[in-house]
Amino acid sequence: MSTQIIDLHHWFDSPPGHYLLQWEQHCFDQAVADIFGYHALQVGMPLLDGLGASRIPHRWRAADSTFVAGPNAGPAPDLLLHTVALPFADHSLDLVLLPHSLELSLDPHATLREVARVLVPEGRVVISGINPVSLWGMHQRRLRWMQRWGGPWYLPDDCQFITPWRLRDWLRLLSFEVGATQFGCYRPALRTACWLRRFAWLDRLGPHAWPILGAGYFLVAIKRVHGMRLLEPAWRQRQSRVVHGVSALNRSRD
Repeated sequence: MSTQIIDLHHWFDSPPGHYLLQWEQHCFDQAVADIFGYHALQVGMPLLDGLGASRIPHRWRAADSTFVAGPNAGPAPDLLLHTVALPFADHSLDLVLLPHSLELSLDPHATLREVARVLVPEGRVVISGINPVSLWGMHQRRLRWMQRWGGPWYLPDDCQFITPWRLRDWLRLLSFEVGATQFGCYRPALRTACWLRRFAWLDRLGPHAWPILGAGYFLVAIKRVHGMRLLEPAWRQRQSRVVHGVSALNRSRD
């Protein structure tokens, strides 16, 4: 019996997919609300409105050129592109979101290099993905070992899952400063919404008991440029040029 393979976009229509998507939406809303600039881009996952809480005026939602729109695929993207060759000039974007984009990329490291190229100095990249070192990831590996028994995978099998630690190393090699990684979705690998709700209490216990075993991870990285000098406001520069008088010593009269 052959094993049924589910692609990522269809998987997000499932109860565990909805559960992960809800957690990611909350993380993106919190992260982008305080990021400022002029141009922002979301690559991948039209189901997720990663720029909904952003105050950046010019925003685009893009999908890979192989993306096929469907009834439950979310709103149509503004752009179709290749993640390894972004159609933007160097240093032209202030914010790039990559929800699950690296997992579907043929060359995730090349995708990150493209993001580093198009980001302005001090620009941000925000990334979310499925954690292979999690209860869900371990369940997926067990299903691989038992593949001869057939049946569906738990996670989509068209993805290349990347550990957050490997991703942090890639970002540092590209001169990004990586913030703390957030983990979420600690419920077991269950397929129905009813059983997932019964284990909702694990989302409160998981961050304290086994923090790195969350099914999803989320991180923000800042592009740093070595030797760059940030310009100070003009009023501060003028203030620094003011020459303060030196007080003279009082002389006593003879």
